[in-house]
Amino acid sequence: MSAHDANEKIAGLQTKGLMVGGVGLVACGAAWAMDAERFYQAYLPGYLFWLAASLGCLGWTMIHHLTEGKWGFPVRRIWEAGSRTVWIMIPLFIPIFMGMHTLFSWTSPEAAHDPILVGKASYLNVGFFTVRAALYFVIWSGLAFLLSSWSSKQDEEEVEPMRTKMRKLSGAGILMMAITVTFMSVDWAMSVDPHWFSTIFGFLFAASDLLMGMAITILVAKMLWDYEPFHKAVKVSTFHDLGNLLMAFTMLWGYMAFSQFLIIWSGNTQEEIPWYLVRNDDAWNIITVILIVFHFCVPFLVLLTRRTKRAPSTLIKVAAWLIVMRYIDLYWLVMPSLGSHGGDTHGAPFHPSWMDLAVPIALGGIWLGFFAMQLKSRNLAPVADPRFQEALADTGGHH
Repeated sequence: MSAHDANEKIAGLQTKGLMVGGVGLVACGAAWAMDAERFYQAYLPGYLFWLAASLGCLGWTMIHHLTEGKWGFPVRRIWEAGSRTVWIMIPLFIPIFMGMHTLFSWTSPEAAHDPILVGKASYLNVGFFTVRAALYFVIWSGLAFLLSSWSSKQDEEEVEPMRTKMRKLSGAGILMMAITVTFMSVDWAMSVDPHWFSTIFGFLFAASDLLMGMAITILVAKMLWDYEPFHKAVKVSTFHDLGNLLMAFTMLWGYMAFSQFLIIWSGNTQEEIPWYLVRNDDAWNIITVILIVFHFCVPFLVLLTRRTKRAPSTLIKVAAWLIVMRYIDLYWLVMPSLGSHGGDTHGAPFHPSWMDLAVPIALGGIWLGFFAMQLKSRNLAPVADPRFQEALADTGGHH
């Protein structure tokens, strides 16, 4: 099928996404009117979930510019479109700012009587929090804009200058991403329980974002596999490579999550251990087991086999499952801490609400609609890049 057919497919995704997003926003408005506090609690993990998709795609864009592996050229425009969705995440951040007093205990007047929060007040204050958030979005948006613009100019101008500029920016950009994602995870997730800290938390977030970005890449690549230029460029070997990366970051997530647990549990300090004790109470321990088994063990074992990674119809099921697990993990990271301020071991009880599904679905519709809009606005592949032509010339095909 032609590129025109592919654009029609993408346009259909855009329409469906925006429709779901529109209905979801109405539901979110109703949720806010019914119980604003519970809405803000549901909104934070839902927002972090879809922000991870944007940042994951941006990270993979820069990783590919640095490595220049053939596995990335056929899907590079998917990453670029995904990275540009960070722009829509800026206005979607407003509810988190509005709900700061619900989500972050360090914003309350009582924080002035907490010695630990008083010691952190130079960092954890509304003004500096706002400045940092603005800086994160400026850096992420700037990287996404420049890399996408230069990639698009490759179709019209000399390839080598653009290639050099993208590679150099990506080198500095990876460092900036590592720093900003680390601080973002502290600001928007760890500070929900401002008494707790973990030095590996930011790296865990970064690895999770890349896992999310790769899972979405596989789903979109499979959706467009029957259309040009993906039909010629994306081969079974391409899915095999992407599947290997999906497995690698599943392993990395498992390693970091277990390392954090092992160090804190063995240390058993009053400052750190309550965070895990909260998640070993009530029904939260069931979520813990679900994450161990279904976020790591099962996907890892399934992805170990070469057959799975070379069967796109099976690989997309694993990718979709990991996307679901990413939301459950973020929910597990954030929600219990909303009731554990002060370092106690009795956090928020497990009380799921329909809002916990309505919010990520609403944001997901908006994200997908904006993603599809960005994807169909440019060539679906870097057709002028000679390395893309080499990928086309490779043998492998659809076997």
